[in-house]
Amino acid sequence: MLLTAGAGVLDGAGPADAQEYRWCLQGKQTDPGDCNYQTRAQCMASASGRDAGCGINPRAAFARQRRPN
Repeated sequence: MLLTAGAGVLDGAGPADAQEYRWCLQGKQTDPGDCNYQTRAQCMASASGRDAGCGINPRAAFARQRRPN
């Protein structure tokens, strides 16, 4: 029964559910699209010891802001 419930939860996850987070891990040994960090602190923790740094995700930085109705 638990396996069925778990499968239903995972069934809804997919590429359309991907988020554009504000911070990207940048370095020679990282994927250029590793923008999986909500905060700079999260990104810097992942970059620690990896000869990498963090930068603002250009997609998030230049995304159109929604105007209130």
